[in-house]
Amino acid sequence: MDQASFSEICLHQLKMSGVHEGEKVIVLTQGNERIDYADAFMAAGQRIGAKMYHMRLPAPLPSGGWNVGINSLSSMPEAVDALKQCDMLIDCIFLLFSPEQMAIQAAGTRILTVVEPPELLAKMLPNQELKEKVEIAGELLSKAKVMRITSAHGTDVTYKLNTYPTVTEYACTDEPGRWDHWPSGFVFTGGDDDGVDGQIVVAPGDVLLPQNIYVREPITYTIEKGWITDIRGGLDADIVKSYMKDFNDERGFGMSHVGWGMNRDAKWHRMVPGEFPGGMGMEPRSFYGNVMFSTGPNNELGGKNDTACHLDIPMRNCSLFLDDNPIVIDGDIVDKEISIPRR
Repeated sequence: MDQASFSEICLHQLKMSGVHEGEKVIVLTQGNERIDYADAFMAAGQRIGAKMYHMRLPAPLPSGGWNVGINSLSSMPEAVDALKQCDMLIDCIFLLFSPEQMAIQAAGTRILTVVEPPELLAKMLPNQELKEKVEIAGELLSKAKVMRITSAHGTDVTYKLNTYPTVTEYACTDEPGRWDHWPSGFVFTGGDDDGVDGQIVVAPGDVLLPQNIYVREPITYTIEKGWITDIRGGLDADIVKSYMKDFNDERGFGMSHVGWGMNRDAKWHRMVPGEFPGGMGMEPRSFYGNVMFSTGPNNELGGKNDTACHLDIPMRNCSLFLDDNPIVIDGDIVDKEISIPRR
């Protein structure tokens, strides 16, 4: 994508996020990564009349891997203070799950994470219909006391929902202190710390993130009182267990957030070799009717588990019920208030 086209989609994003003349917007990058993102947002913001700034951190030292919640700002309190003073932060380094992001949000700064490839950003532009439907879904989820997920492959798990708030993602952020991720399109919450019980069978074609691979053989999770007690299966189960073992942190076996995807523009199949555009897998997280469960940290929702060991697993063809009311049936959203017709 050429820079002029990139700037146009960034302009659309800033308008959807309510940026107006005189607002202070900071684009955060590090090293040589995503400098073109900063240039595109800076040009777009200037057209609106916003006060645009680019904060560029030094390139991180090699760490041997990527851990959620860990970033360079942890040793730069003066930079965090500066980010607290802006109206909107464009996060191009991925601050999610970090105490730094939470402190910035608490100060009233709205945050938009943007790390996916420009072509995917253009394909999954935020729109008013998605925003409205996700907000309605958020209201439904926030009122529910029990979520049950089933599938023909053997999933049958119950989440008690009495502790944590609901988070909506519709790919733009227009309220003080709100975070979102472009692209996205889903809604989620977390089960009570001791309130998740049952079995989840991750089936062939479901997705492992951050591995960015399709599952080839079933993975069976046994969950008791909010903790994974057993993971069984073939090669894919071995990959998951090896990945989790590498963190040497038992908290990685805790159950994290859970919800469903709502974006018609997101496609399940686009992670096949040669078609996956790169990035961290926001498209498979968002595709319409997927049910995604996560393991590890729940501090994003206000919980105490801040482990760096985190997996997101979007699953196809599941059914999801809120207080016995069907929301998703066999991978299709059936609640009429939140369903989005095919274009």
